[in-house]
Amino acid sequence: MAFDFAAVSAPFRMQPGLRRVGPHARHLTPHGPGTRSFDEKLGVLQHWPTEALVAAPGFDAARALETLSAQAALEHPAVWRRHAAGDAEALLLGWRVRGDGVVSGDGSAAIGALLRALPAEWRLAALACLAFVEDLAVIDGTTARIPWIAACLPSHWAPADKVGRHFAEVHAPVADNQTLLAAGEHLARLVSGEERWERFVWTVTTCPTLQMHPAHAAPSLWPEADDPQALASHAHFRTERQTFLPVRGAGQALFTIHVESRPLAEAVATREQAHALHDAIASMSDAVLAYRGLAPARGRLLQWLAARADGRTA
Repeated sequence: MAFDFAAVSAPFRMQPGLRRVGPHARHLTPHGPGTRSFDEKLGVLQHWPTEALVAAPGFDAARALETLSAQAALEHPAVWRRHAAGDAEALLLGWRVRGDGVVSGDGSAAIGALLRALPAEWRLAALACLAFVEDLAVIDGTTARIPWIAACLPSHWAPADKVGRHFAEVHAPVADNQTLLAAGEHLARLVSGEERWERFVWTVTTCPTLQMHPAHAAPSLWPEADDPQALASHAHFRTERQTFLPVRGAGQALFTIHVESRPLAEAVATREQAHALHDAIASMSDAVLAYRGLAPARGRLLQWLAARADGRTA
């Protein structure tokens, strides 16, 4: 998993949780046809591209896309080749998008048709979304707004509702958000500076899919009658690794989001992890439990996690 389980801590707090990463840290993860992330992203871009690819009026993402393309080629030269500004090729997918938006290649016809159906300014971003697991966004360090989003696998949020909005507006629905909101403008300046950063977020849900756009994903509803063991069999541990890559000279950061979801019993692999997750959920406020949809399952999840931490479950 891209997720670092050390990010699960108690008492649980809604806070930025940023940590520095070195200049050689990886921000992107290749994937391809047959992987769950690729197949779900392909479906989203085929059926709902305008819901995944959104930008504030007049925003030019060219410099952020150049940062993305250069980083992808540096990290994964066998996967991504940058030919020139706005001109890049996803080698394993067999498709290239040139600077004028022209699509060429001999890969899957479905991918080629998808790219050609998009507005020219979105083709390179869509190709990157298909070449890599990560969803993408741009953060403006000066205004603390998010003017551009390419997100196929959102976690119960709609990109169209977030684009162009201030950090405080984006996080207004989040429970116990006072620390996040107070730090918003400082965080935007920080991540768009010279250093690189990452953070991790997590939750437990009954929804197994990576794509959780509110218009298309089923709500996370917990069974009422199940005992703790049966309840846990419905649960999935959904995580995100988020990174911030400075866009040099633009006062922006490229924001990457690596989403994973695994059955809870598989994700919680050790007694120590079970203990950490138990204590984190046990320390959540009622507002956070309600926001994350965990209130109906809290007691049974804690029982299951306590038993697993004691070595009493398989």
